[in-house]
Amino acid sequence: MELFETINTRYSAKNLKTDAVPRDMLEKILDAGNHAPNHYRVRPWRLFVLSGGSRNKLGEVRAASQLDRMPDAPKEAIDNIRALPLRAPVIITVGVEKPVEKKVIGEENIAAVSAACQNILLAAHALGLGAIWRTGEWARDAKVKEFFGLAEDQTISGFIYIGYPEIVTESAVRPSFEDRTTWME
Repeated sequence: MELFETINTRYSAKNLKTDAVPRDMLEKILDAGNHAPNHYRVRPWRLFVLSGGSRNKLGEVRAASQLDRMPDAPKEAIDNIRALPLRAPVIITVGVEKPVEKKVIGEENIAAVSAACQNILLAAHALGLGAIWRTGEWARDAKVKEFFGLAEDQTISGFIYIGYPEIVTESAVRPSFEDRTTWME
């Protein structure tokens, strides 16, 4: 798929089939993320690829965390939380490394990781896969961070759910860039 076509037709695929995604496709997607621009070439992203039973383990962590916060939550609500990671055959959780060198700025690491996420989304789309980038409370949850070996003060940029789309949809028509652009000469 040509670059501008990929950019202009990418959409958030909410309904994904359970079919496994071949590892070689996932490696291409991860490599695309790894080519994101980043200051000082620190590659601040940490990519965790979940498939199979690891998605169930993440669901258990989320359910346990919810029960800690809401011990009286209905069983059905906890079961729904437990099932969230099963919405796709693969989840790439994207963490942000904290700067260790004085010259590296945390916000720049977050920007670089966001660029990596966009590369991942575009690569998945170019390969005929569906993907959706999700964040929410689970990206800030201490138990979820611990599950991934991240410190509580580290950032999870998101969970990118990847699989074959149930239905291929057209991307939403977006407003022009014109109302968000100032030309300065």
